[in-house]
Amino acid sequence: MSAALAIEGLRFAWPDRPWRLELPSLVLEAGDRRFLHGPSGTGKSTLLNLIAGTLVPQAGRIEVAGEAMTGVSGPQRDRRRADHLGIVFQQFNLLPFLSLVDNVSLPCRFSKARRVRAVQRFGGLGEAAQHYLAALGLAEEARAGRPVLELSVGQQQRVAAARALIGGPAVVLCDEPTSALDARNRDQFLDLLFAECEASGAALLFVSHDLGIARRFPHQQALGELAGVAA
Repeated sequence: MSAALAIEGLRFAWPDRPWRLELPSLVLEAGDRRFLHGPSGTGKSTLLNLIAGTLVPQAGRIEVAGEAMTGVSGPQRDRRRADHLGIVFQQFNLLPFLSLVDNVSLPCRFSKARRVRAVQRFGGLGEAAQHYLAALGLAEEARAGRPVLELSVGQQQRVAAARALIGGPAVVLCDEPTSALDARNRDQFLDLLFAECEASGAALLFVSHDLGIARRFPHQQALGELAGVAA
């Protein structure tokens, strides 16, 4: 069985800038939970974008669920991202013209594999989305038809988390996902995140500078321990 995430010989540099990221190896098996930390500017978000295929490295290989995210076309990366990756972005990327349920369901509109998994588990896409919204304390907002832009920043962050989890992706990438949450909602979010990853067997790569939550992860590393980062 292939690893959920495998990286080998990764090298990335921005054009006309001395900064570069080099990662000799990183492997996450199904069910692994990895907390990756480091100060701003050390390449944490860049690494997640490379895994997601929204950035292309100068060298190296990235595989998600046994499928390459490097050396393939843009449309192939898009398809594999939709099928295998759940991502909680720093900027959320929610769509204001969609309801909360439709925002959460969106990955399943682009991926047949995730749609099938969601329907098999919950009976329908709407039911799946409502499960995650309720688990994150947003059932009332969903029932009331609250527009995304009327939610608080913390509530929007929880909608983004629900969207990442739906359909049981092989790997969940989280980029500072608790930065806008208070302690209660942060713990609720982490409880759901861990439970859902365990239920689906997803690997979790959680990037943050908040070492206060690192103790909840069995594997904790500084990016500098894994990679060579130079300025």
